[in-house]
Amino acid sequence: MSERAAIVTGASRGIGRALAEALGEQGYGLTLAARKPDTLEATARELRARGFEVEHQAGNMSDEQAIQEVVARHRERFGRLDVLVNNAGVGIGAGAGEHVTKYVDLQLGVNLRAIVLFYRECLQMLRAAGAEHHSALVVNLASIAGKSPQPWLSVYSATKAAVIAYTQAMNKELGGEGIKSVAFCPGFVDTDMTDFVKGQVAPEEMIRPTDIAEGLRFLLALSPAAVVPEIIFQRPDETV
Repeated sequence: MSERAAIVTGASRGIGRALAEALGEQGYGLTLAARKPDTLEATARELRARGFEVEHQAGNMSDEQAIQEVVARHRERFGRLDVLVNNAGVGIGAGAGEHVTKYVDLQLGVNLRAIVLFYRECLQMLRAAGAEHHSALVVNLASIAGKSPQPWLSVYSATKAAVIAYTQAMNKELGGEGIKSVAFCPGFVDTDMTDFVKGQVAPEEMIRPTDIAEGLRFLLALSPAAVVPEIIFQRPDETV
């Protein structure tokens, strides 16, 4: 059994998979969560083949019961939680007069509500880890759009700005218990979520998922005394 353990949502591909791999390479036991069972199963199988200890649970992160099932499965397998990565996210563009209610609700549910619920469901384990080694860590995937909101991505931008604010609040609320929270705010990352813009920005000019993983490695190496509340990853031509 691994000495430390982590939950990663949206873990089947892209940024989530890169973060899960970084944690596995550091010896963390992993519980992976994602919406599509087939791609999640394939990722879990590939990571197990690399020698990682992996549990996985498919589910829609906008659903409260699905979140509870992920956490329960993790608790049953590992019994502890040292790192929580809230990576699952969705972005759906629309103009101000064209918003479809179910898509607004989906973005609010996956991008923001799920983070709030994961903190709630994981808090007992996070507090235990914080009491043990004073470096329990929660990584919340925000976006550069949360720092510089964009037209036609207004709801997505609003959810990511809220993630940044919630992360700041959690540091003030839980920091004294050895629980650190950090918001990752990347610009365009070369994943399938940025396919819509690859006609304007070439994939090779985008941030790599492995760049985001290096940010996590940096955080894992810090002493308990150092808190980094936010990391912005931007390309040379981007501004906040």
